[in-house]
Amino acid sequence: MSIWAPLTPEEWQAARLSLQVASVAALVSAPFAVAAAYALSRPAFFGKTVLDALIHAPLVLPPVVIGYLLLLTFGVKGAVGGWLYETFGVRFIFNWTGAALAAGVVSFPLQVRAIRLAMEAVDPRVVAAAESLGAGPVDRFFTIVLPLALPGVAAGVITGFAAGLGEFGAVITFASNIPGETRTLPLAIYTSLQTPGGEAAAARLAALSIALAIGGLAVAEVVARRLRARLA
Repeated sequence: MSIWAPLTPEEWQAARLSLQVASVAALVSAPFAVAAAYALSRPAFFGKTVLDALIHAPLVLPPVVIGYLLLLTFGVKGAVGGWLYETFGVRFIFNWTGAALAAGVVSFPLQVRAIRLAMEAVDPRVVAAAESLGAGPVDRFFTIVLPLALPGVAAGVITGFAAGLGEFGAVITFASNIPGETRTLPLAIYTSLQTPGGEAAAARLAALSIALAIGGLAVAEVVARRLRARLA
């Protein structure tokens, strides 16, 4: 099959699954990323260095290691996964939700970093003025810090989405490579390369992955600029 041939139903399925996995991963992890970024943007506190290292560990750990740790924690025999499966029948392993969990964990530090930088850029004098007027910590966060950091939040979420589209190692280790269930675009490319005569299909899927990733980053920049313009 030619590189210029239309995508097959299986290839479209992998593309749709990638978009689904990346979207869920970015949106579900966003509130946790906001909380983590806010904690790290505060003045030094006991354990901040350790917390910072744990949050950013996925950036330096091999993705396969992350997938293995997820397997130990959220597998059906894991500490958390076993309880979820026995109590609620929820299973992450060999499921698209497991792929979303793996993609969310790997892209989480990227979200935190973008949001943290935006929160650290908030003028502390504005926060201090609100405090002097009687605004409590929760009020200051939701009425001042979060609105002013919104461009960074949006950029972080979209960057996390783009990173989730390309996650491979953690997904295949934790969720496996099941057609129609966990086979996202990176896994479909890998499968095509392992199939005789699959080079053209791999090239088509790689081109689609590149387009989606670049498009996601471009959208993040546009959204951040527009939000900054509104707040100016």
